[in-house]
Amino acid sequence: MRSRYSAFVRCDAAYLLRTWHPRTRPPGVEFDPGMRWTGLEIVESRDGSAFHSAGTVTFEARYRGGVLRERSRFERVGGAWVYVDGDVEGVGVAE
Repeated sequence: MRSRYSAFVRCDAAYLLRTWHPRTRPPGVEFDPGMRWTGLEIVESRDGSAFHSAGTVTFEARYRGGVLRERSRFERVGGAWVYVDGDVEGVGVAE
């Protein structure tokens, strides 16, 4: 999760697509040129150890003026963890 957040900060579409599950991967990634990410907090992770094939990560990603909270699903493909999809749990104004 942290590496994907960093890829969003750096606008690294190639990395994001490479770490996206083939089943759900979009044809491309677009970035908002005005978006300024300011921090990431991992709120909870479930499963996802060496003994699991799937897991979830709930995180809050802060950006200038707001916060995005999402519960993301990951699966192991070829030994590597890849992003499947996520449920946005909230978007709001940063406190």
